[in-house]
Amino acid sequence: MAGELDLGELLRNVKPEMHEGVFVFCTIAEDAEIPAAIRPLLTFREQEGTTLVMRREEAERIGLRMQFASRLITLTVHSSLDAVGFLAAITTLLAKAGISVNAVSAFYHDHLFVPDHRADEALRLLQDMSAENRPF
Repeated sequence: MAGELDLGELLRNVKPEMHEGVFVFCTIAEDAEIPAAIRPLLTFREQEGTTLVMRREEAERIGLRMQFASRLITLTVHSSLDAVGFLAAITTLLAKAGISVNAVSAFYHDHLFVPDHRADEALRLLQDMSAENRPF
């Protein structure tokens, strides 16, 4: 099944869901092996190092330095990777409320990491946007 391309349909059907737990961003040397004791949700290799996004308790357990305590909100609409303007509308809405967001697009859905202390507010804004069918 192909993902949705129509911006109006995406915004009407965003259906955000917040995951349990707090996630953090960590980094290890680019050439280092990912510790076998952890299962990061996200791994991204950059020239300066490998970013690992994982549950806070995992990072604490193995002693990794961490930043950006966040909650994960999944936009459950099946968005196309070719969709134009979807994340721009979402991140603009959150930016207007002063909420930072780190967005990740995957094959089926888009995922938002928002500050732990603003997560309920972010979820409410996304739900209201979808219910009112207003992108901004």
